[in-house]
Amino acid sequence: MNKRSEKTVAAGIVYVVGAGSVCPDDFRFERKAQDLVIAADAGYLALKNAGMEPDVLVADFDSMPEPVFSGRLVRLPVVKDDTDTVYAVKEGLCLGYGKFVILGALGGRRFSHSLANLQTLAFLKREGGEGELKYGNTSVKLLSEGDDVCFTAADSGTVSLFSYSERSEVTIRGLQYEGEAIELRNDFPLGVSNHLTGASGEIIILKGTVVFVHER
Repeated sequence: MNKRSEKTVAAGIVYVVGAGSVCPDDFRFERKAQDLVIAADAGYLALKNAGMEPDVLVADFDSMPEPVFSGRLVRLPVVKDDTDTVYAVKEGLCLGYGKFVILGALGGRRFSHSLANLQTLAFLKREGGEGELKYGNTSVKLLSEGDDVCFTAADSGTVSLFSYSERSEVTIRGLQYEGEAIELRNDFPLGVSNHLTGASGEIIILKGTVVFVHER
C-alpha cells in the first residue's frame, strides 16, 4: 500500500513550472477549477510571459527579483537540500494532490537540473503520486512493475525505455521492435528510439523501474 492510498487525493492536476526550457505549446493546457499552478522560482517568469498567473509561488529569489505577487508565496532559504521544484512538488502533496505535470523541467542551461527533475519523479512515485516531465512534444515518466502504457493508431513518434533500476523487464507489443519479457539494464541503452507504427500497441512493465520517453 502506498503512502497516499489511505488519504483523500484532491481532484485535479498540479502544474509545476520550473526555470528550464519551455515552449508556447507547454502552456496550452486546459486549466480546470480544481487544478493548481505552482511556479518554482524563475518558472514564474515563463508563466508571466505566457500570460498566466500561478496560484502559488515557491522561491528563494536567487534567479529573479521578487515580484509583486498576490497569491500564496512560499519563501525558501537560498541554502537548502531540496531544489525549488521539489519544494513545489511537496507543496502540492501537502495540499492533497496526487497528479503532477512538471514544465520547464528539461533543457535549460544546467543538465544537472534535468537529472534532478527525473529523480523528482522517483520521489513522487515513492510518495504514491504520479508525475510527468513535459517539454514541447517530449513527455517523460517513470513506470514501475505493474504499470502499462497503451497506444492507439492515432499516436505517433518514438518511444524510448531506459532502465532506472539496475535491471528491469518489459513486454512491448505493436511497436516497430516487439518482444516479451525483454531485459533492460541501466548500463546499456537497448530501448532507445522504438517507433510507433500507426497501429495499436502497448508496453507493460514486468519488473523494475523504467524511464519512459515519448517524443511525438
